[in-house]
Amino acid sequence: MQQLTDQHLSAAIAQILLNDIPPQIKVALIAYATELEYPVEAVIEMAIASFLDEDALSFLDCKPMTARGNLKMLDKEG
Repeated sequence: MQQLTDQHLSAAIAQILLNDIPPQIKVALIAYATELEYPVEAVIEMAIASFLDEDALSFLDCKPMTARGNLKMLDKEG
């Protein structure tokens, strides 16, 4: 199985994900990629990264943990 290339989702892995998700999600991801004129693997990467870190645009800048070592989305701080 292919790994991430340069800390980004590969086209091959993106295709595997697209093959295994519900059709309406697949259609939406492809439509959004087309609208943005981005490769679909970049859109999938953005979706995953922004889920874990709302400020992230890719895996490179995704920092899902807080200084306390908790997932940001689960941190009960304030």
